[in-house]
Amino acid sequence: EQMASSFVAFIDEAGDEGFKFLPKESGSSRWFGLSAAIFRASNGLAPVKAIADVRTALGLEPKKPIHFRDLKHERRVVCTSVVARQSFRTVTVASYKPDIDEPEHYQNNKDLLYSYLTRLLLERVSWLCRDNCKEGDGDGCIDLVFSDRAAMSYEDMRSYIRLLGEQKDGSVRIHWPAIKVDNIRAVQHAKMAGLQVADIVASSMFFALHLNPFGYAEPRYSQILKGHAYRHKQARLGYGLKFLSNFESLKSRMPHVGAAFGEW
Repeated sequence: EQMASSFVAFIDEAGDEGFKFLPKESGSSRWFGLSAAIFRASNGLAPVKAIADVRTALGLEPKKPIHFRDLKHERRVVCTSVVARQSFRTVTVASYKPDIDEPEHYQNNKDLLYSYLTRLLLERVSWLCRDNCKEGDGDGCIDLVFSDRAAMSYEDMRSYIRLLGEQKDGSVRIHWPAIKVDNIRAVQHAKMAGLQVADIVASSMFFALHLNPFGYAEPRYSQILKGHAYRHKQARLGYGLKFLSNFESLKSRMPHVGAAFGEW
């Protein structure tokens, strides 16, 4: 009999992959991010309880899926505060798209940016698994459940991850014993509470980075979840939160990024 995995990572995105940047933050989002909410598999009811508690706190009917983006600010604060009562870890990889050197490379290759962020996310998720495995608690692996993107082929995603596993130059830093590529699956957001937690995490991080049309960001949600971000040797930056651009450079150009994540 196959032993159960040690962890489950639920993965969702925030922002879009476009490069059409218009004035006042309109057009494509400047930021695109991918987040994972990681639970011990033995604590399988934690995401279900988190979302059930959110529904109760917000007075929603029992089956209603939570879409963080559709909530008003004060309800989002409740949402993150209630979810934060559960035990889980988060990993977020964020790209400030105006910094990307060859945007046409990404525009011409559908899902390329998503795939690259997935690779960086899996590195960190696999390290978390390696660092936190307990004897007798699962097989030392992590199940990966993506929020289903209608237009994307997950067979292609599995092939891409297998290809990464064949790179022998040391550039890919995934801890491979933790990853079962064949088990990667995509499920609709509404069908799994864990994916709704991942949506809350991804959107919380996005709103701390994304400026609204008035030029303000909202770091409160990500601050509530800060204690959940994966840490390695006390550092969250580079682990629970990874930027594609140089963080010092981002801070110097965008004070709100430093204000939100400077203490991470």
